[in-house]
Order: sequence, then structure tokens, then C-alpha cells
Amino acid sequence: MALQELRVNKLRTFLSLFGITIGIFCIIGVLAAVGSLENKVQSDIKSLGSNTIYIDKWQYAGGPDRPWWKYYTRPIPKYDEVSFIKEKSTLAAYVAYFNSNNALLTYGNSQLSNVGVYCLSEDFNKIQTFGIAYGRYFSESEFLRGSPVGVIGFKNAELLFGEAQAAVGKTIEMNGKHLQIVGVIEKQGSTLIGNGFDYDNCLLLTYRYFASIWNTNDQNMGQPFIMVNGKPNVTTAALIDELRGIMRQLRKLSPTTEDNFALNDVNTFSQQVGSFFGSVNIGGWVIAGLSLIVGGFGVANIMFVTVRERTSQIGLKKAIGAKSRTILTEFLLESAFLCIMGGSFGLLLVYILTLILSSILPFPIFIAPHIIFIAFSVCVVLGILSGIIPARTAAKMNPVEAIRSK
Repeated sequence: MALQELRVNKLRTFLSLFGITIGIFCIIGVLAAVGSLENKVQSDIKSLGSNTIYIDKWQYAGGPDRPWWKYYTRPIPKYDEVSFIKEKSTLAAYVAYFNSNNALLTYGNSQLSNVGVYCLSEDFNKIQTFGIAYGRYFSESEFLRGSPVGVIGFKNAELLFGEAQAAVGKTIEMNGKHLQIVGVIEKQGSTLIGNGFDYDNCLLLTYRYFASIWNTNDQNMGQPFIMVNGKPNVTTAALIDELRGIMRQLRKLSPTTEDNFALNDVNTFSQQVGSFFGSVNIGGWVIAGLSLIVGGFGVANIMFVTVRERTSQIGLKKAIGAKSRTILTEFLLESAFLCIMGGSFGLLLVYILTLILSSILPFPIFIAPHIIFIAFSVCVVLGILSGIIPARTAAKMNPVEAIRSK
């Protein structure tokens, strides 16, 4: 009977279900887009290292009012501090030094300018999550001797050599210095966090070889920091407390002197991102709610008209024994069915939109199963709420009066 109503009153049905379609489109669209974006950002944050503290002179958190001048005058972290932290810390599993600079890479007639060159110490690959697609990573002896070897990013390898696997074993020129490529990093894809590691477009060097070319103690070069990864089951709060004591001892700070370093917790970024996207989701629900309210009134209008058109049928059913709850259930199911149809059209529109956006954006847009469940649950609830008054009106009809109606 619901399908029959849809066929007979096409324009009325379209106008009434349009609000439901737009509302569900907003709900699923916002939740899918925001969820996909949050998943990408959280993944990029996790790539910085889980349960990892960044020792830097800069405090990563804070707004435009933070005292940058105070941070600027702080001493930069140094490579020699890594061994002291390893010796004193009982909660740290791995400690790594990082620095960076830009360079010109040349191979034959191919050149890449402004390439990010990453300076690493031994434990870096144990904290960071990246794999080697071709060749190998640095050996222990290469770290110790500062050998002129490098591991190149996937995209840089393609640009210099045509195909990534061709990079292994080749000798390139970097700012006039020659070094051999021993490995190619697996393709990572773009990152959405500004200070993340861009492994596709970088060149990795060992600390000692990097330090033989550039002055790592230069305040104006790169942004050096030390990464400390905690042992399993060690909380970040405990690790931060221990590192604060170690760094104050290392920097020889008196009890009354404030810290001249910052201990940045990666997990803080994740919590801030989750809070932000939670607010965005609330905004999406508000927009969708307005459309759903309009759609709900449209469905209620359809049901009132349907009850009026089928009054004689209702009277006949009650005359041959149909109970009031049977009539009530019939119209509630029909109302819910109408809302589910509107939601299905909304879902179809979102699916088409995800295909388009996934081909444009640097990360895939996907519709999680729980989002679909939420959307159809909303449709059922909205259908029941929209149809409850018309359904109760039908259920309370006197069979004799209903049959006589025209």
C-alpha cells in the first residue's frame, strides 16, 4: 500500500521525501567526510611515533599569544644529549636525534631542488613507522663511520631515475658531495599535518655524514629535536616526569630556574584533533536536523492524507476484527518505510559523492558501517515520530463512521 501511494502521488511523495533525503545526505556526508579526514590526520599523527615525547626548544601547543621570543632564545637539542638520556632513563625504550636541511640533488641531467634532507641517529627507524621498498636501511657501521650513503624517498627516486627501483646502487650529487643510494622508502602518500615527515620527498642521511657537511649546532639551520619512545606499559605522564628531571640535570638548571626545553606529547595532538572533529560533527548534525524536521513534517503530511483517503478501508478492517494496535502498526510501518526510502536515496547520493571526492582529494573518503546504521536508525525513529499522530487517529476511528465516509 505504501508503494501504491508513492506511485499514485509522485509529486507529493517527491516533495515530502526530499527533506528526508537531504537530511540523511547531510548526516552521512558530514560524518563520512569528517570521519575520513580525522582518520587521515590521526594516522599522520601516529606516524610521528606512538607514546613518543619530542624534546625541543619550541612548545608545539599554544596559540598566537605564546611567548615565541622566550622559546627562540633557548638552546637547541644536541646529538650528544641522546647518549646522556639513554644512560639516565629507565622508562625510555628508544632515543633518536633528528635534524634537517634542504639540498640540491643531481643525477645525470636530472635535478631536484630544495629537497628535504633528514639527519637521523640509530634508533630513528625503531620509533618511526616506514618501510624500505627497494634496497636496505643504514647498517650500524654506516652510522658509526658516517658513510656517504643515503636512503631516498619514493617520489624523489621516481623523479631522478624514472622508476624507484632503479635508484638502488646509484651515486648522486648533493650540493657538490657524492653519495650512494642504498635504499628507497616505501611510498607513503601525502600528509595533512604541517610538521610531519614527508618521506616521499626526502633524503635520509646518518648523523655523522650530515654533520660533516652542515653545522648541526647552528641555531638558524633546520629544527633539531630528540624523540624519546617509552617502553611498553609506560604512561606518557611518567615518561615526561622522568625526562624533565634528566633534562634539567643535563642542562644544569637550578631548582628555581624554569625549563629551557619543551617536552611535547604526540598524544596531545591526537586529543586536540578528536575534540575539533567532534565539534564539526555536532555542526553537521545541527544542519541535518533542520532538514530532517522539514522532512518529518512532509512525511506526517503524507500520512494524514493517506489516513483520510483510506478511511473507509480502515473502517472495513476494524469491522471484520482488526484491532486498533494492528491499524496503528500498519501506518507506523508505512511511515517508517517512507523515511527509509528517503534515507536510501540520501545514501546513494553520498556514495556517488565519495567516489568523486576520493579521486580528487589526497585521501580516500569512505562510509563506515556504523554511519549507515546510524542513518537508517534515524530514518526509522523519524518515521515513527512523524507517523505516530496520523496512525493514532486511524487506530481510534469508529468502524461504522469510517465505513460511511467518502
